[in-house]
Amino acid sequence: MERNKLIWLLALLLFVQGTGFGQAGKYLVLLRDKANSPYSTSKPEQYLSARSIQRRQKQNIAVQERDLPVNPSYITQLQQAGAKIWYTSRWLNAVLVEADDPTIAAVQKLSFVKGLEFNRSLNKSQSITQPRVKSVHVSGSARVAADTLSYGISANQIKQIGVDKMHQQGFHGEGMLIGVLDAGFLNADKVGFLKPVFDEKRILATYDFVNKETSVYEDDAHGLEVLSAIAATVDGQLYGTAYKASFILLRTEDAPTEKQVEEANWLFGAEYADSAGVDVISSSLGYTEFDDISASYTYQNLDGKTALSTRAAQIATETGMVVVVAAGNEGSDSWHYLSAPSDAVSVLAIGAVTQTGQRASFSSFGPSADGRVKPDLAARGQGDVLGLPTGNIGLNNGTSFAAPLAGGLAAGFWQAYPALTAAQVTEALRRSGSQYATPDDQLGYGIPNFDRAATVAKTFGPLAVDPATIPLLAYPNPFSSNEPLTIQLEGISPNTTVDASITDISGRVLWQKRFTGSSLTAFVLPNLGLSAGSYVMTFVAGDKKRTLRVVKQ
Repeated sequence: MERNKLIWLLALLLFVQGTGFGQAGKYLVLLRDKANSPYSTSKPEQYLSARSIQRRQKQNIAVQERDLPVNPSYITQLQQAGAKIWYTSRWLNAVLVEADDPTIAAVQKLSFVKGLEFNRSLNKSQSITQPRVKSVHVSGSARVAADTLSYGISANQIKQIGVDKMHQQGFHGEGMLIGVLDAGFLNADKVGFLKPVFDEKRILATYDFVNKETSVYEDDAHGLEVLSAIAATVDGQLYGTAYKASFILLRTEDAPTEKQVEEANWLFGAEYADSAGVDVISSSLGYTEFDDISASYTYQNLDGKTALSTRAAQIATETGMVVVVAAGNEGSDSWHYLSAPSDAVSVLAIGAVTQTGQRASFSSFGPSADGRVKPDLAARGQGDVLGLPTGNIGLNNGTSFAAPLAGGLAAGFWQAYPALTAAQVTEALRRSGSQYATPDDQLGYGIPNFDRAATVAKTFGPLAVDPATIPLLAYPNPFSSNEPLTIQLEGISPNTTVDASITDISGRVLWQKRFTGSSLTAFVLPNLGLSAGSYVMTFVAGDKKRTLRVVKQ
């Protein structure tokens, strides 16, 4: 009798665990407003890094209410209602909470709560699933032979998109900040092919949105392989497309599952990247089918405005970041369409091609549900040469690896033409596609190319390409004693001497400074006791010169 009772209790426990009854769920709570916020659009330094502010100002992108953090008083009231706070979203004015049924019911009655995203828990499962396969391994290691450029067997994936020419011109990603959103970066801090990145302290930040911790080096290996396509350096074997860039590594994906909370994590990751001042987001994650089947997207949902991650990706582009995402690996399946967030209007969705430039059979098809060209571009995605968590160099397949190749191209191209906006970089790369004049639903505008994109850049105006001009940003302008002037110079080669000065309108020199340039140099003008009025700043670096009118309030 006792044994039967125990069996019955165990069965009940399994039923409760399987249904989620009585368990807390995660909900994205949407708020009505940002009224009475302690934050202001006039003081973005309260919630955005200097680099993030500079990126916006350089592109004439105004800080707006959407950028303001969630009102702290609303967060406090949610906690008082019994909800556990996980993350907040500036862009959607939302809070990810963990709560049981009675608590979430109470939360929805709060006056400042608008409702719930999708009106359901985002971490719900209806069935036990196998771990999701992100890509197909071909080989764990490969013998390679060096070529004249030392790319080894990675030469094809580099040369196919013209990155070899980009490297020859001295653009390897120096001074660019790339945010990689993925499922984990297993052993990235230990493998030899990323040692220069860590030795030079070019991993500027890491965060795990799944486990709410800073470390990302003990989870899934997918992100490591993605990162290697951009950042690896193994002479004679593998070079990443922007191997001298700096990086922020963000784990947003829980690889063994597929739940909508991972889309919410993607949103939080993109906002983190924005606030940190990231230039290019590279993400090889896609969403169509979830463990909770009722939450899965249909093709009609891939319209650039429905999926949570799609909306997040679109907003990310509107803050001045170039966003590069994988189109998906479902081209051989009955569902052969692209995945969210690659359907976002302004992102670069990347399909996969073979060594000879033909569509890889698994590469997902477009167009978007509303008829736009998707994917946007394509890069090598079959037989890609990548770094593995063992430290070896191997091969792998997937649009997951085509996307970071293109992401590194975007970073190096923007480095070469720093006066372009993110939208112009995106457009130039699209127009550089091998089939730009005749796009299709398999490869979009085709395979991009650095030299062709450079030709397009020259049509965007002289400021973007004038070799005699030093691109710079000065903010705030007008400035004051309380808000001193910050100057950011770009495109200055290492070891170049830069002479800076400030004069009044009569030409009298009030301040001079000489320093050694780098690919990104920023400094704050010291307090010179200047009277209110106009002044002229001059910068000379070799044969380049730039003057700028600044105003002291």
